[in-house]
Amino acid sequence: MVEETFLPGNSVSRVARMHGVAPNQLFGWRRQAASGALTATRAGGEVVPASEYRALENQVRELQRMLGKKTMENEILREAISRVAGPKKTALRTISLPEGDL
Repeated sequence: MVEETFLPGNSVSRVARMHGVAPNQLFGWRRQAASGALTATRAGGEVVPASEYRALENQVRELQRMLGKKTMENEILREAISRVAGPKKTALRTISLPEGDL
């Protein structure tokens, strides 16, 4: 409807009457379109209620917290294993074979 008001020969009042909408409502939509407030719906993007968005943000925060906790536990266990296993041997001993056995 907002786009129709910009077509040649149309007015906001005429378009509002054609669609059974109050002209002041259509003027409001034109202002919103001019400010970019209607771009999400025009681009075909899905609109999500703010309460659902906040709930998802909280869920992401909780998952990040749990991931941090598990990462810390993993580091503690890794350090404990390295202490129990002792130092790793860095080099293998070379074996001297007689020259004829090669």
